[in-house]
Amino acid sequence: MKFKKTYLLYILCLVVLLFNNYELTFVVWSFTALITLRTNFSKQFIYIISCFIAILLISFLTELFFYDRTIFNKVRDVTYLLKPIIGLTLGYNLAKKYGNNTLIYIINCGVFLSIIHLVIILYSILAYKTLSVSEIRHYGGYFNDFEPYVFILLLFSTKFNIAISKQKRFIYLTIVATSILCYLSRTNFIQLIILVLAVKGFFSLTVKSIKIIGFTVLATLIGYTLIYNYNPKRKGSFTDEFLYKVKIIPIEAFKTKINKEDWKDFNDNFRSFENIKTVNQVYYGGTQAIISGKGLGSTVDIGVNMLNNDETRVRYYPFLHNAFSTIFLKSGLLGIIFYLLSIYLIGKKIISTDIQINNLNNLLLGSGIFLIISSWVFMGFYLKLDSKSILIGLLLGYREYLKKQLVNSKEITSTSEINTQP
Repeated sequence: MKFKKTYLLYILCLVVLLFNNYELTFVVWSFTALITLRTNFSKQFIYIISCFIAILLISFLTELFFYDRTIFNKVRDVTYLLKPIIGLTLGYNLAKKYGNNTLIYIINCGVFLSIIHLVIILYSILAYKTLSVSEIRHYGGYFNDFEPYVFILLLFSTKFNIAISKQKRFIYLTIVATSILCYLSRTNFIQLIILVLAVKGFFSLTVKSIKIIGFTVLATLIGYTLIYNYNPKRKGSFTDEFLYKVKIIPIEAFKTKINKEDWKDFNDNFRSFENIKTVNQVYYGGTQAIISGKGLGSTVDIGVNMLNNDETRVRYYPFLHNAFSTIFLKSGLLGIIFYLLSIYLIGKKIISTDIQINNLNNLLLGSGIFLIISSWVFMGFYLKLDSKSILIGLLLGYREYLKKQLVNSKEITSTSEINTQP
């Protein structure tokens, strides 16, 4: 495999996320996107990018005509809203440069990141002498959407024509799986289930798929019932802490009434609290705010100073955990429509008889389904320190590369047949 110089930039785009500095991430991603820029984009990719451009444009025009906020707040929002545009374009560009090596490059980067994560976890356990779920996640990271994709590519390596020895595949699977487990992220476990079902083709409407989906839902309900009846403690053992987080999944981001004076209720359901505050504040802004949002620089007044993951206290939130709420705040219902359209376009299949392209179709369909969940609980494409947009851009670009290769090979075959005719 010939090593590409841009591969170093790709690794840098992922490693920079570990520094927990969005400004640095934005600079590195923008620089890499600029030097890898290409002009031959497919129509489907242009439509996807246009959705995010529309969200940014609506936010800009809304602020321009209806509000007047500080330059800092507006520039900050522009950099945040540009993130999926830059990430998707960057991944798409890199896939066209990497060609047939795209998937193996994704795997190598994923294994590298998994090793770094495991080293951080081990150091945290030894240095701070803790097995607390909350503390391990604080030091090692709360989740990683990238590594589950790497796990899926390794697990179904034959479906994606990935040339890798059985021994190396087993070692890589073990490393990545251990790293994913150490995130103790409920979202990652849901992501894995969705992607496995997608790659297996169980989201196509068949009798078999209905049975498999039904069995999965039933098994999930039985498992949740057992956990609920076990009644794990919020501050109990390592196992109890994790199971408690699983127990509150159905209400954590969907609760409609929260007592902010009750610390436990407020902390456990803070995502729902954000959503309630956002909807109320946009609603009281009138019809214009509901349709096109409150524009660039808008914030949600939580009412109290909350300590965030950056160890700073914030009362006015420019971005929420929920991407739908955030887009509703910035660009209203129009923005949400464009965001949902982008997810639909990402999951939309391209017609092909090629098995590998169809497997990528399934993986991207699963990605679209997962994006709905991810956007509800973890900002989707707009999470500051997440590489999901680059990875999906890579998959979209690689699928286009394979499609072009297939067309070229058919043209060559057709030409040779014509030339050999007497």
